[in-house]
Amino acid sequence: MIEKVESLKNTSSTTLGISKELCDDDGRPQRTGTVWTTSSHIITAVIGSGVLSLAWSIAQLGWIAGPIIMIFFSLVTLYTSYFLANCYRAGDPITGKRSYTYMEAIGNILGGKNVYFCGIIQYANLYGTTIGYTIGASLSMMAITKIHCIYSSEGKDPCVIYGNPYLMGFGIIQLGFSQLPDFHNISWLSILAAAMSFTYSIIGLILGIIKIAENGTVMGTLAGAKGELPIDKVWGIFLALGNIAFAYSYSFILIEIQDTIKSPFELKTMMFATRISIATTTTFYVLCGCIGYGAFGNSAPGNLLTAFDNPIWLIDIANLALVIHLVGAYQVYSQPLFAFVEEHASKRWPSLEIEHKVEIPFLPSFKLNKLRLVWRSFFVVVTTFISMLVPFFNDIMGVIGALGFWPLTVYFPVEMYIKQMKIQKWSEKWIGLQCLSMFCLLVTLAALVGSVVGVLLDLSKFKAFSSQL
Repeated sequence: MIEKVESLKNTSSTTLGISKELCDDDGRPQRTGTVWTTSSHIITAVIGSGVLSLAWSIAQLGWIAGPIIMIFFSLVTLYTSYFLANCYRAGDPITGKRSYTYMEAIGNILGGKNVYFCGIIQYANLYGTTIGYTIGASLSMMAITKIHCIYSSEGKDPCVIYGNPYLMGFGIIQLGFSQLPDFHNISWLSILAAAMSFTYSIIGLILGIIKIAENGTVMGTLAGAKGELPIDKVWGIFLALGNIAFAYSYSFILIEIQDTIKSPFELKTMMFATRISIATTTTFYVLCGCIGYGAFGNSAPGNLLTAFDNPIWLIDIANLALVIHLVGAYQVYSQPLFAFVEEHASKRWPSLEIEHKVEIPFLPSFKLNKLRLVWRSFFVVVTTFISMLVPFFNDIMGVIGALGFWPLTVYFPVEMYIKQMKIQKWSEKWIGLQCLSMFCLLVTLAALVGSVVGVLLDLSKFKAFSSQL
């Protein structure tokens, strides 16, 4: 049986029946976030599949430059996170107008075309991440199949595993999850994904330590891997910068995290939580990257989990945890894009907001929306198609990291902070902030060029729709 129902749009405290005593100054339910909940949100957002490419990144940079560059990115992220924390409220840090999203903060403080520029970069970054996550999940599923094939044949079969069935399988899974009306209310999937990210990261760390013990030595060189040509080394370094930038990216959801903190301690709590979380993730990243490089040296793979073949049960757990994490992470990154398109479409065509309650025997009822069904399914199909066309995990991660690092992590936070704090133009502090922004722009351009060249080089050797492991 199907019946039409109108979606609930007005979620103000009055509609929800919440008394004023239980509301914050903006009329929304009181926020209850603390230092520890905020730190956990940040750590969960930062630690993800990007950790798997860090060993490869250090292999391009070597023992000297690799850890130093990782610490550089962490310091820049920490510094600019302070800027963003100061921009949660426009004007006064205690009583100023709240911003609920990154784009709202830019609109409230900078305004004008900055909002459109930010939107293009932010949503392109979100879309690119879903492509990267599709590729990453398929690689892990392929790794599970390959390891079991090798063991069952006792090493006699080379076990070449083709990627298209796994890419399409992940896409089919996302076709179902993408129909969830509002992912942010499905807390179980988010919690499960966060737990899985720690699971496979820690297993990767353990497997690296075991590998070093088996080798009896620490692999790697001071200068890192050499390319066939000198220019190949340059492209490798640039691509590594993009991968490291991707691993640290979370600025575009910082405002949303800060909006969960108990008032009036948003700024103080956010800054303290940022210090804790960045210190934790940097320590974890340096350990994972260095141990992975020490285990495999200059031949460290782009996805660390694909390099191990023993113990099989532990590798299976790690790869399965990665797949489960990416199922949830895909939704975390795609839902803001879904909401953006659907909000604008419903404003123009209000009839698209109508939802249908679908009753299926022996299953819970669910709401079906025609726009959501068609648009989100189209999104998943196109994402899967592109992933099959260019299934290059490191290159895609590099492009995404490069596109988002300077504009979202550095430029907008710096410009908002300058205006928010009324920093005098051409003052020492203003010049210092602009120099930081320009230097990071050069790093971003280098990373973007290296990542794009990496994609083009891989495409020159790759036949479309024929990925394999």
